[in-house]
Amino acid sequence: MKNKYIAVVNYGMGNLMSVSKAFAAVFPDVRVTGSKRTLDNAAAVVLPGVGAFEDAVKNLNRQGITGNLKANIASGKPFFGICLGLQLLFTKSEENGNFQGLDIIKGTVRKFPGTVKLKVPQIGWNKIFVKKEVPVLQGIKEGSFVYFVHSYFGDPLDKSLIATETFYGVKFASSVSFDNVFASQFHPEKSQLAGLKIIKNFVERIK
Repeated sequence: MKNKYIAVVNYGMGNLMSVSKAFAAVFPDVRVTGSKRTLDNAAAVVLPGVGAFEDAVKNLNRQGITGNLKANIASGKPFFGICLGLQLLFTKSEENGNFQGLDIIKGTVRKFPGTVKLKVPQIGWNKIFVKKEVPVLQGIKEGSFVYFVHSYFGDPLDKSLIATETFYGVKFASSVSFDNVFASQFHPEKSQLAGLKIIKNFVERIK
């Protein structure tokens, strides 16, 4: 891992401190950056995010790094999306309108329906149920509790991408996994032992 680093994408919308500290706990060099060059030279990329989908897309475009994110994913580099960083991978979001995402995952980001008789946003601990075995989830027990803060969730057209599901009034994809990409609706950096294990598993993919 000498001279290799993880880039945590800074586009003005994310709990960058807690995310970078969580990854730095298991990897020696973690850099918070909005630089194209730093992103492209990273061994792995983490896309965090908290806030509105539209604002996030505008910020990424304003910084000119949307294409870099797509290229990094296409290159096969390990990529981890967190919360809004998961939602941005989808084709579009219905949040406050209809806005285009990165279109890495074909599908739509949807709001919890009005039939859900629970508080929205979902804030707090909830269980994840593993739908398929993937390296990043190795050692994670069925029904492990992780931490959520969200009103919207990604609905992929290809259900085989779903790595874990969670129930909050409705069943939704709480993480997805394919090729070099793992992305979670929950916050691993806030999910104590389970979250740290997921981060460690991700780091082990870095060559």
